[in-house]
Amino acid sequence: MVKYPSGSSAAFRKSSDKPKKRKKYVHKDDINFSDRGMTLEQMINESNKYYLTKEIAVVHKKPTPIQIVKVDYPKRSRAVIKEAYFRQESTTDYNGVYKGYYLDFEAKETKNKTNFPLKNFHEHQIIHLEQCLKQQGICFTIIGFTALNRYFVTPASAIIKAWWEKDKSSVTIEEVEEWSIEINCGFQPTLPYLEAVDQFIADRKLNNGKQKL
Repeated sequence: MVKYPSGSSAAFRKSSDKPKKRKKYVHKDDINFSDRGMTLEQMINESNKYYLTKEIAVVHKKPTPIQIVKVDYPKRSRAVIKEAYFRQESTTDYNGVYKGYYLDFEAKETKNKTNFPLKNFHEHQIIHLEQCLKQQGICFTIIGFTALNRYFVTPASAIIKAWWEKDKSSVTIEEVEEWSIEINCGFQPTLPYLEAVDQFIADRKLNNGKQKL
């Protein structure tokens, strides 16, 4: 059993910037890795290994420190964790550096075909993304609609704005399409999300480094 610690979170100002419609990026290698049983996390991890090996980027999945409370030993050679606590609230799934830019992003997937539930994000994750944006980090989410085999790189600012809206429990796939850059599975890398990051960087340069992504 894993429990989050309790605690209050500071409120942040809502973003008023309207998300821009992004161009679709189509990878040349038409390979469906979801049919091979790979989850979104596995595809990203494989991509990160490729980027690291080719010295393109250094991006890793963040470890979450836990405090083990109870362990059972059904066999001498096997231990089973029965109860543990997060030492601190987790932030986002991945961070790293690419072309001198700090990257921070979350990966989420849904079986829904028409919308993405915002409850998949926790408040402390939204706050963390806002904090990173204030430090000029490039922050985004990779959203996978697994039933449709579609994957989107969505600027964090768009998700943050939607998450803070009252009475908004989900975003439609049409909204995700408007805000995001759609990417397709490939071979090397498995999920070429840095192609979308390149466009975010280009957008920032056009705005003299002032645009929040």
